[in-house]
Amino acid sequence: MRLDDQEESSNYEIQRGGGGLGGFGGGGGGNMVSMLLPLIGSKFGCTGIVIALAVLAFLNFSGGGLLTGGDSGAPVQQGAPAGQQGQLTDVQSFSLKVLGTTERVWGDVFREHGQQYTPTVLSFYSQSGRSGCGAAQAAMGPFYCPLDKKIYLDTDFFAELRQRFGAPGDFAQAYVIAHEVGHHIQDLEGTLAQVNQAQRSAGEAQANAMQVKVELQADCYAGVWGKRTGLMEAGDMEEGLRAAEAIGDDTLQRQAGQRPMPDSFTHGSSEQRMAWLRRGLETGDPAACDTFGAGR
Repeated sequence: MRLDDQEESSNYEIQRGGGGLGGFGGGGGGNMVSMLLPLIGSKFGCTGIVIALAVLAFLNFSGGGLLTGGDSGAPVQQGAPAGQQGQLTDVQSFSLKVLGTTERVWGDVFREHGQQYTPTVLSFYSQSGRSGCGAAQAAMGPFYCPLDKKIYLDTDFFAELRQRFGAPGDFAQAYVIAHEVGHHIQDLEGTLAQVNQAQRSAGEAQANAMQVKVELQADCYAGVWGKRTGLMEAGDMEEGLRAAEAIGDDTLQRQAGQRPMPDSFTHGSSEQRMAWLRRGLETGDPAACDTFGAGR
């Protein structure tokens, strides 16, 4: 992607120090949740931790209070105006340039519909931190928290994307951020709240199926962003599709030595993720991303 001349977003914060594992309830249920979070996060791009934890609640791993917890006390550096951020790492600078492009793209989309876009905030942390939805851990992967409307990104994740998932390239990294911004769009549209409400009265398989639709729509929204930036270069689409393929539920389950079980999917198969990302990249139209109406 041609990001060199792009301005860095000022909507960011940098967490200093770890936030621990508090905020997920007590007793054995909390321990089980903490054990399962890496499995959820390994698929990256959670619906938003609220929805992911709602699925766990169906399995009775906790009796409630999953999203409670006090402040970790970790110091936070707030973002400065563009061009005045001071010393940022290469990962942070790249991420903020991507975030800046999402603000311009979605700002235009919202204006086309007579609305005003409210940007999200990108919160950087290392290994462990704190979010409005509870603890943030590297093993969870990047995620969006609808309670504070922020995206949480461990600064080492892109190395894992390249080494563990075999998805190198700057567009693959940008796709990760754009996917999480897609969840922010869903939050602003009210989709996340509607799905979360529906999941509360659904069975496990139904709740998982709803979450898959949310994740696939965020993939499509990431494609819309890519199309509308006008910054894509030759090979970028292939990088994005390779990343989408690498993080499909069926691919991850096979890599773990398991037989793919569609009822357990929470993010979609590799084929689905590639198809919806491609749809967004080819159309550039958010209206083409109706995963909930697809197949009706």
